[in-house]
Amino acid sequence: MHRRVYYGLLTALERRIYTDPKIALAAVSKRTAGLLKEYFHREDVCVIPNGVDTAHFSMAARLARRAESRRRRDFGDEDFVLLLIGNDWRNKGLPSILEAMAALPGLPIRLLVAGDDDAEPFRARAEKLGVEDRCRWEVSSPDTLDFYAAADVYVSPSREDSFGLPVAEAMACGLPAITSVCAGVADYIDDGVDGMVLGDPRNAQDLREKIERLHKEPELRRNLGEAAARKAMEWNWDRHAATAWEFLKGAAARRASQKL
Repeated sequence: MHRRVYYGLLTALERRIYTDPKIALAAVSKRTAGLLKEYFHREDVCVIPNGVDTAHFSMAARLARRAESRRRRDFGDEDFVLLLIGNDWRNKGLPSILEAMAALPGLPIRLLVAGDDDAEPFRARAEKLGVEDRCRWEVSSPDTLDFYAAADVYVSPSREDSFGLPVAEAMACGLPAITSVCAGVADYIDDGVDGMVLGDPRNAQDLREKIERLHKEPELRRNLGEAAARKAMEWNWDRHAATAWEFLKGAAARRASQKL
């Protein structure tokens, strides 16, 4: 009952705010802007992608911490480590990841999942699929870079995500990333060039093929990672702040003209 009341109030508030043409709206992705247009008929939404601290999240910083981060987690040199970060693991696509892992029993795949979700249902699913012993579950940490340092691939076949900041941070760290068209960050990824994008986040077979290809082709991993790091530079905080400042100035100017 509390959940229904909460979402009912939230929906009413959204409808009141988002349909008011006097209120300027900014979205973190083209996907989110499209949803605002579809549900609230707003065609004036400014798109400002989330910013990434590219000074902190970088390929050099990740590689400098890689050996120690993997040693603490008992990851061997031969282990191919997938990483997922988030608090709603079902929505982030964890079920599809577990299914894809189960379809690749011959590969030395390990999965590192970080966040504050309840791990027990996913542990049970992983055990049923025969991959629980290849999974490591950790709570969230302010030192997010430590997670990226341990990984070989970031994978998040999101079922719905306004942006997907961990994907962008992983890309800034030079990790090849797999996401889905249902994540806003996919708007900025050139599939096969600086990342991989699933057309259907529930398609575990497609995900399996992408993971297998990345494992078999280290040159592809390197090329995707390097291109991803270059792409992420477009999302640095200076550029984000400048774009947000121009948006705010424009909104303030329009509000002032309405009062005249």
